[in-house]
Amino acid sequence: MVELKPNRPRWRQVYEIIRGRIEAGTYPPGSKIPTVLELVAEFQIANVTAQKVYKKLREDGLIYTEPGMGSFVVEDEGDSLPQ
Repeated sequence: MVELKPNRPRWRQVYEIIRGRIEAGTYPPGSKIPTVLELVAEFQIANVTAQKVYKKLREDGLIYTEPGMGSFVVEDEGDSLPQ
């Protein structure tokens, strides 16, 4: 479990951690990232908070979601994948 700071929005902290993992290659291009439920368990956050993290990652073009398959890191920053 990752400890979050109480004085900052939880969704923002988790977003920054996941974004950092993507940028560091922990989740390389094309790889599947943890599910919403896995984020809930890892960070002890609400389901709606985890969904907000995924929404922001999609808006920023870092991930895309395939219904029934999961969410994946985009292959490169120029990709325009369906959301």
